This record gives sequence, C-alpha cells and structure tokens, in this order.
Amino acid sequence: MHSNIFFPSLPCFHQGRCVVNLKNLKMTSKQTEPVTFISLRKLSLGSPEPQLKEQKTFTVEDAVETIGFGRFHIALFLIMGSTGVAEAMEIMLIAVVSPVIRCEWQLENWQVALVTTMVFFGYMIFSILFGLLADRYGRWKILLISFLWGAYFSLLTSFSPSYIWFVFLRTMVGCGVSGHAQGLIIKTEFLPTKYRGYMLPLSQVFWLVGSLLIIGLASVVVPTIGWRWLIRIASIPGIVLILAFKFIPESARFNVSTGNTQAALATLQHIARMNRSALPEGRLVEPVLEKRGRFADLLGAKYLRTTLQIWVIWLGISFAYYGVILASTELLERDLVCGSRSESSAVAVPVEASEESQSPCHCHLFAASDYRTMIISTVGEIALNPLNILGINFLGRRLSLSITMGCTALFFLLLNICTSSSGLIGFLFMLRALVAANFNTIYIYTAEVYPTTMRALGMGISGSLCRIGAMVAPFISQVQPRGLCREGGSKGHMGKRSPGSLWVEGVSKDLCISCVFSGCRRWRIGQGKG
Repeated sequence: MHSNIFFPSLPCFHQGRCVVNLKNLKMTSKQTEPVTFISLRKLSLGSPEPQLKEQKTFTVEDAVETIGFGRFHIALFLIMGSTGVAEAMEIMLIAVVSPVIRCEWQLENWQVALVTTMVFFGYMIFSILFGLLADRYGRWKILLISFLWGAYFSLLTSFSPSYIWFVFLRTMVGCGVSGHAQGLIIKTEFLPTKYRGYMLPLSQVFWLVGSLLIIGLASVVVPTIGWRWLIRIASIPGIVLILAFKFIPESARFNVSTGNTQAALATLQHIARMNRSALPEGRLVEPVLEKRGRFADLLGAKYLRTTLQIWVIWLGISFAYYGVILASTELLERDLVCGSRSESSAVAVPVEASEESQSPCHCHLFAASDYRTMIISTVGEIALNPLNILGINFLGRRLSLSITMGCTALFFLLLNICTSSSGLIGFLFMLRALVAANFNTIYIYTAEVYPTTMRALGMGISGSLCRIGAMVAPFISQVQPRGLCREGGSKGHMGKRSPGSLWVEGVSKDLCISCVFSGCRRWRIGQGKG
C-alpha cells in the first residue's frame, strides 16, 4: 500500500514540501505495530558555495601615481632632458655657421636660407614617420635610432665638399633630430601627473644649455680651427647619450597597451625599487587595443576639433620662435630698427676682394660682440620659467598659453619702436622668454590630450606641421633684410625709416598676427590634464 504523507516539521527541499512513501511490510500475525521505511524522493543537503573574493587590479597610471617621484625620475629627467642639449646644438648650429659658409662658398641669400629650410623639411617628414613607428614598435627604439641617425649624418656634414652636399646631409640630420621628441613622451608617461607641470618646463634648461654651448663653442672654434671641427664637436653629446639610453626602459604604458604586461610589470617593479616604494596591490591590467597609431583617429569626430586647433597653434608658435631667433642677428648686426652700424665695427675684408664681397650684405663674419648679444638673448629663454611653471599649474594650460601668446604679440609690436641697441636687446630678451614659455605649455598639453595609442603620432604630426613655420621663417628673417640692406645703401648706412625698419615692422606684425590668432584658437580647445 502506497500513500503520500506530508511532514511539515521536516526541512523541505522540493518546492517547499516533503513527499514521503510509506511501505507496509509483511508482519507476523502476532505483531500489531507496523514497521515503515521512510525514503526521500528528492533531498538536497548540500550547503551553498562560498563566494570567491574579487582580486584587486591596477593600471599603469595607478602604479605611476602610487610609486611617486624619486631617484628614477631624477635619472629620467637628466638623461631624457639631455636630448634637448643635442637637439638645440644641431638646430642652432646653422645660425652660427651660416655666415661662414656664405663666405666660403659665396652663397646668395636664398641659398643660406635654404639650408635651414631643408633641415626643417626633413624634420617635418620624419616626425610623422617616427611618430607612426613609435606607436607601433616603441618609443625607446625610435629614440635610439634617431640619435644614431643624427650623429652619423652630422659627422658626415663636417666633410661636405660642396654646398649641395652640405644641404643634403643637414637635411638628413633634421630627419634624425625629429625623433628626439620621443624622449619627451617617455618622460610624460613615467611622470606622476602632479609633477608634469613642474618637471617638463624645467626641460627648457637643457635646450638653453645646448644653445649657449654651441654659441660659446662657435666663438672659440670657428675663428681658430674652423666650422667643420665645430660640427664634429657638436656631435659628441648625441653620441654620449646613446650610451646612456640603456639606463632608461621602454615606456610601461606602451608595453601594457600592446599586451606585453610582463615587461610593463618588470619595468614598474624596477622603478619602485629605485624609488624605494611599492606597487599597488593586485594584478596589472589594461585592455589591449588593436588599432594603434592611426592618422584617421586624429581626425575622427572625437579629436578633430582639438587636432586642427593644436596644429594651428604649433605652426604659429614655431613661426614666432624661429623667426625671432634668426632675425635677432640680422637686427643687431645692422641696427635695422634705428641708426646705422658704424664703419669701425665692420669686419675688415681683403683689399683685393670684389665690390660685391665687400658689401656687409654678402659676407659678414660674427664679431665677439655678436656672440655676446646672442648669448644674452638666448638666456632669456629661461627667464620666465618660474612664472611659466606657476601659470601652468595654477592657471591651467589653456589660460597660461593664451596669456604668454598675447604678450608675445605685444612685444613683436614693440620692435617697431625706435630705440637704442640696449632697448632692442631687452625686447629680444623678453621675446625669447615668451616664445620659450609658449613651447613649454603646448608641449605639455599635446602630450596629455591624446591617449597612449596615438600620443606619439599626435606629437609627431604636430611637431612636423610646426616645422612649416620654421621653414618659412628663414626666408622672412634672413633673405628680406639682406635684400633691403643692399637697397638701403652701401655698408649698412640707413636712416630712421630705412627699408630695414620697414622690414622689422612688417615681419613683427606678421608674427604678432600669428600669435594672436593662435592664442584665440587656444581658447577654444579643452583644458589639458593637470
């Protein structure tokens, strides 16, 4: 006999009810008490499984911020910052060598300007190429290749047999120098956020050191053993840095973004040990992104407006920066704003020289006073660094750059004032300080506004387009004033409103407009991290 009996007192596991079968077994005739077996059809006695504790994770950004600033970052700052020394020496070399090669090869004005233009043309083309390669194969590799390339062709330049070879080899040097920007990217990706606004502007010190070093060397080497030995000596810092790069690892952000998490973790552990710090708890994670370093991403809907406006700003700043550097020598040598250069200060030329070669517009070597003037104006590049650092960190990148670019435009207009040589040096000093501050700020902003996957490409293309301004500057700063010099009279004698003065007025207004327009563009793009 079967019957279903429900026991409410038993624990229930089958839809809230316990179903029990009673089986009556055979009983002896004298037994009256039934014996039953109770079997449970469905009974689950298992206990619920305990929940696994979620494992902690951290990103490279978290690790960099947790490790903090320490000995590694000091070494990084010194080694990567020194790339600015090598770059400044190679770029400024043309400014101090131009008068010598003009005399040696009897060059026309446009030929002298073409040397600088071709250097920046090579810089422009290879900035894009190196940016693409750096986003795909790593910042450190491209930085090393660029230094090897630059040092090799720089040494070859010192053996140039003719003007054509000189232009070609300096163009190759410009191609190599374009990869030096990867040093800034490596610094940016290893520095904690709160230190970027302080450390990156201080890198301007290295550019200043390189500029002063090449000017000082030129004042001693060129008159004694010649410009070829100056080029060879200028290659030494780049060669030394190649040996120092082994102490700097590949960017951890780059490694983890390409899926090489183990290499990134090893780098972060090394940094933590050097800084006597520790990594965050957990596992290093970051999504692997398949699309890397695509030009289309820069012009996509998300970054189109920012990218175009950054390009305009870079072009304006570069035009102003290299314009004032190349124009300063022309202004100071011939007092193109006011007055005239005395005959006693002119460099003596051989009596048998032709009438054309006696013209100061054709062949004029730098005197000791010219080198001193260049040094004074160059020192101006660091004069506003403390204020620039405070502005970047407390006013923000956007407002800080807008202020310095507005002031740059103002001082370009002040060049039209008829003043003494000392007053002109003061204006040039402030202009060098302001344009250097502009470069500091836009470098930081550009490095921060783009993500890791396109940062090197964004910096590379911005840097290459800014060289358009640098390519135009020599023809504005060097060709026009010398042509006007010939029209203004022999031996540089000019009146108060000479053609040279008109040139200063025109060029300064052009540069002023460029700065104002770029500054207005700057107001319309978003604020960088900070």
